[in-house]
Amino acid sequence: MNDEWICGRLGEDEPWTLGAVNPPVFENSLFTFATAGELGEAIRNEDERYVYWRGTNPTVDLAQRKLAALERGERAKCFGSGMGAIAATISSLVSAGDHVLVLGAVYGPTTQFLRYLEKFGVTHTHVSDLAECDSAIRERTRLLYFESPSYMAYAIVDIAEVAAWARGRRGLVTVMDNTWSTPLFQKPLTLGVDLVVHSLSKYVGGHSDLVGGVVIGPSRLIRPLALTEYQLYGAAMSPHDAAKVIKGLRTLPVRMPAHQERGLAVARFLAGHPGVREVNHPGLPSHPGHAIALRQMSGFSSLFSVELATDETDQVAIFLDKLRHFRIGVSWGGFESLVNAPALTTEESVRATMGIPAGLVRLSVGLEPADTLIEDLDEALKAIKGVNGMTDRSSREKDLSPQVHPN
Repeated sequence: MNDEWICGRLGEDEPWTLGAVNPPVFENSLFTFATAGELGEAIRNEDERYVYWRGTNPTVDLAQRKLAALERGERAKCFGSGMGAIAATISSLVSAGDHVLVLGAVYGPTTQFLRYLEKFGVTHTHVSDLAECDSAIRERTRLLYFESPSYMAYAIVDIAEVAAWARGRRGLVTVMDNTWSTPLFQKPLTLGVDLVVHSLSKYVGGHSDLVGGVVIGPSRLIRPLALTEYQLYGAAMSPHDAAKVIKGLRTLPVRMPAHQERGLAVARFLAGHPGVREVNHPGLPSHPGHAIALRQMSGFSSLFSVELATDETDQVAIFLDKLRHFRIGVSWGGFESLVNAPALTTEESVRATMGIPAGLVRLSVGLEPADTLIEDLDEALKAIKGVNGMTDRSSREKDLSPQVHPN
């Protein structure tokens, strides 16, 4: 079964849909039973049976089945937000006195949550590479958490190598955030990762009208999480949001190649521009992790960062304010192009810890025409102090032509 069929049709021809082209949205908060015995049996298996909205329902279950199939996982559990999925997943794997290894830069609130767990006796250590993992691992290390591409810097991790290292170190559980690539462009479970998390608010939803998250993996890890942390934290996905996930998945195989094409076009333009010091896009051959990315990914999304040729935050603000087609805002992965600058929203000490320079700007390239977005960026870059004109674009693009995966 290929990904396009999973996204568009998996589970949608079953009797419970009654032939509806859009699967029904089950709005009821509870389900009733013919006998007390049936109720008791359902509650004991509430991770699979329909009892109460906080557990699951048919609409949410269909979204979960599709997402699990896309990631080649046994089971999935959808949450009311990406952080709901991340918090429940980490909590399910650690106890007081345990230790977590964090490899590379990860989503800021994930680090905040790990700091929050310190008051319950769970510690963590950030490391930059696998060599540092060897020296940072402890007797009570239980979990290795990472992203690839990494947060803001978009560095590439050799997923199979990291997963093999973790298995060889007392069977550490690996959890990877795969939101950047979506299940279409990267499948970490097939490379040895134990659990994968996603923010469904991004490319999967695709229309900036949904907040949701999911964790995917083997039943031996998903079932206890579903019965305990999912139920107790109460971060349940609503059936209406699940319906948006299902609709987003239907067009995901069409949208992602379009995001890839536009994202690479913009990245190529920015590479070598006098107003830009560096472009952090793993789809460019100049990216340090490009070769590994080609090996473990089947495509590239359109979220990346650039370092402007300035260390002055007021110049960064001018650049953002000059943009007309890139909207200023958080989040990413929707149809609209967005821009954000950590220097304007994050404390300097926090940025220093994460290695984020003052001139770093994150771009989420949407589905508008690439030429329109490039013209917008060019005009905004000219406003940066000390930038005068442009270099020869045609020669620059020839040298930086990326290898685009077939889709």
